[in-house]
Amino acid sequence: MPDPPATALQSQLAAAGRSGPEGVVRAVDLVLAEADQLAASDVHFQPTARGLEVRFRLDGVLQPVATLPRELAPNVIARLKVMAELLTYRTDIPQEGSIRAAPGARAPERRVSTFPTVHGENAVVRVFNPAAGLLDLDQLGLPPPVLATLDALLRERAGAVFLTGPSGSGKTTTIYACLRRLAGETVARHIVTIEDPVERMLDGVSQSQARPGTEFDFARGLRSLLRQDPEVIMVGEVRDRETAAVAIEAALTGHLVFSTLHAGSACGVVGRLLEMGVEPYLLTGGIKGILNQRLLRRLCDECKRPAGAVWQAVGCDRCGGTGYRGRLMVTELLTPGPEFRAAVLGKADTDTLQAVAVRSGWTTVRDRAADAVAAGQTTPAEVDRVLGPG
Repeated sequence: MPDPPATALQSQLAAAGRSGPEGVVRAVDLVLAEADQLAASDVHFQPTARGLEVRFRLDGVLQPVATLPRELAPNVIARLKVMAELLTYRTDIPQEGSIRAAPGARAPERRVSTFPTVHGENAVVRVFNPAAGLLDLDQLGLPPPVLATLDALLRERAGAVFLTGPSGSGKTTTIYACLRRLAGETVARHIVTIEDPVERMLDGVSQSQARPGTEFDFARGLRSLLRQDPEVIMVGEVRDRETAAVAIEAALTGHLVFSTLHAGSACGVVGRLLEMGVEPYLLTGGIKGILNQRLLRRLCDECKRPAGAVWQAVGCDRCGGTGYRGRLMVTELLTPGPEFRAAVLGKADTDTLQAVAVRSGWTTVRDRAADAVAAGQTTPAEVDRVLGPG
């Protein structure tokens, strides 16, 4: 099997590390350039007892790429801080910043987060592909039934649509695709957002950035947005009862509201909102749809091999030895029916809500993952990695 991705980087970094302060600058540039080349979504600089481990997140999975000498770790992290305009002399607190591209450069946006650990500061650089947030709904790979239902929800004039899934599951890309579809309508609607942070600039959309912990948090910002005569509102994330209540109330008073909420399933979103203290009657009247999504690694077409009724990952030069190349989305889209709404009014738990939804013919995310395995697009092991054992 070929070596892990970017192992050739190790020798280049070793040479750079022997070149003094200029070598540290060169080493950081080499890592970030290699991350761009491999389309990594995150770059991890993790200090350990033996050195500074460099890892890339490729197709959702962390891959080791190099190890820098322990003595270089503080200088490498300091270089990242300089690039992100952070305080280099504060090594005892977490910090966040952005690496700004030079004017006219086509470099991706990078956000840097540092965090103190017992072995030194850990740094993670999140890389934002400029094109990723500008996909159309038709380009997301949604199953036809899901796409048709989501399209119908976009034509609604009121109601709330929630998206859920773990970090890195593509929620922002999907919600931006929805907003772009709405912004492109012949009869324009007033679309406003409150986000933390604003990840992409969208034409035809008034975007604002909340600052949690200040007077401009999600809840207060949302209340103010309602006085801006909006027709479509996007709230970056529902994190507390107040934001949830205001969002649902907006959905009930003639606004189409989109937001994200962290939960394990579409039914789990309702469970989380009930736990937050949102009244059941508000949920049954306000929620129009809940989309739960996950990203599975797609089998490499060059090297995958049949293994009985399924296919297995092998690994080749084309996929960097992983057996996978690219990702595919699996989803479940819940549109509450009468029986489901009755269960919500009864404050049923998530398992009961799930059973009610399945009884009505709802297709779960695990069902769609099983279809992807049967079609030779991914493997049972990948499904278990992302969704857990079934």
